[in-house]
Amino acid sequence: MTRGRNSLLDRRALFTTGAAAALLAATGASAGEPPRRGGRLRLALSGATREDTWVHGEGLFIQVARQGMIFDTLTEVAGNGILKGELATGWQASEGARQWRFDLRPDVRFHDGSPLTANDVVATLQRVLPQTEITAQGTLHVQINLPQANPGLPLLLSEPRYVIRPAHAPDAGIGTGLYRLRRFSAGRQVLAERVEAHYKDGTAGWFDTVELVSIPAREVRAQALSEGLVDAADLPARPRYRERGDVTLQADSAGGVSALSDDLRQPPNPGRQAPMDNLRAPERWWFG
Repeated sequence: MTRGRNSLLDRRALFTTGAAAALLAATGASAGEPPRRGGRLRLALSGATREDTWVHGEGLFIQVARQGMIFDTLTEVAGNGILKGELATGWQASEGARQWRFDLRPDVRFHDGSPLTANDVVATLQRVLPQTEITAQGTLHVQINLPQANPGLPLLLSEPRYVIRPAHAPDAGIGTGLYRLRRFSAGRQVLAERVEAHYKDGTAGWFDTVELVSIPAREVRAQALSEGLVDAADLPARPRYRERGDVTLQADSAGGVSALSDDLRQPPNPGRQAPMDNLRAPERWWFG
């Protein structure tokens, strides 16, 4: 939530790195109330680098930008930990889980207006599964023939490295996600705005804009949170943090601390078993 503090955030241009899975898995916000639209979510994260691109970079900062904002995957782990279709509406296995067919959601468009087709999925997956035979079966069906059986393929395809990109611009920040890219500075900032219409309308994507700010120093992340310049941040286990009554701290399994404003809300029973699900805070949280 911006609350007129953007100028303060802009003056801290030293915010330059990002990420922590625990932040995005935090359960410090209350649940049980209906989501409502509006506001700007500002996340201060660690782990980004100036070499990050929309294709390269494994820190959570760029991964949150990819999977939680700009791109979609064929499947997703829902907030309750259950695997479901995202760009895929269904899938079937044969030959002992060696052959798979995925059915795609119709009428999905990339942020540049081009329609999602099976050719986009084929071009994307061929880059990350080079030893696999992947073919388009018409416009909305994809056939995957694995070199060996894998019953876990649908779960695998929910991971961030399998986000679906347009075949005509695979390296650009053009996806089918809830948020359209407006500004990207590698290792520093991502700013994105909610698309006007999306197939997830009414179920996710409650913020008007989302801003990821990369902060390499944990003390500066703590300071940014304590001064109200950001809404959430990942902190070390024993942060030098000026306590505030409207911020929730929660220890995580990695030995760090998740911290988020009490203004933030999230769905009940958030997924806690699948790390890839933790990337989706921007599309699932809201201000309450």
